[in-house]
Amino acid sequence: MVLAFSAFKVLVYPGGGYIGLLLWGMSIVMAALVVQSFLVIRRQTIMPDLILQQVQAYFSNRQYREAVELTGAEGSLFSQIVHAGLSEAKFGYGAMERAMQETAEHRISRLLRQAEWLNLMGNIGPMVGLFGTVWGLIMTFFAIVDSGGMPDPAALAAAIGIKLVCTLLGLVVAIPSLAAYGVMRNRIDGLSAEAVKAAQDLVGNFRPGRSAAAGPQAQPAAAQPAAAAVPGGGVHPQG
Repeated sequence: MVLAFSAFKVLVYPGGGYIGLLLWGMSIVMAALVVQSFLVIRRQTIMPDLILQQVQAYFSNRQYREAVELTGAEGSLFSQIVHAGLSEAKFGYGAMERAMQETAEHRISRLLRQAEWLNLMGNIGPMVGLFGTVWGLIMTFFAIVDSGGMPDPAALAAAIGIKLVCTLLGLVVAIPSLAAYGVMRNRIDGLSAEAVKAAQDLVGNFRPGRSAAAGPQAQPAAAQPAAAAVPGGGVHPQG
């Protein structure tokens, strides 16, 4: 109990003064951003295995309308990339590729911008803490001058300690923020690359001459148009 009261007295009140209170507020915002990032940037929202299996089954059965409806209603990165490609099928495979690329870039940039808030907090936190410490030390030295150069050593040590709390709180904000930012960046890079690759593999079935490129045995099959066309027509999967 005594230890908890001492920690409260040092870190919270008087803590680092107004700058210390600001840093406590920043730490709360940082914690909320970390929780939000772990909820948003995860496999279920970027590359859900169940949706991938359903879309693969639709493609295998040439149920392209069902695939369009499913990917349009589901909000994961993988679904939106596939949906963008299928929606441009009537304009040719080149248009499908461009639509997929644009959608992937847009959605990935949104995820990265969200993670950048953690990077911002991690870089600002120590600067705010250092500002509070330096400002507090300046005011302490002015107080020494006002006292005629003979301050109470105990009071001087307490005043300097309070100001150093700002630096400590700045690190409390920065370390978890930067750690979470690194984890989120790696997660975005890995899952988004996996989602883009899976989407390209599926929509690649519509590439002209794809089956013919597989070898002489596949050429007769490539010559037969697909029985089911993507909504809008214009491009048929080869196989």
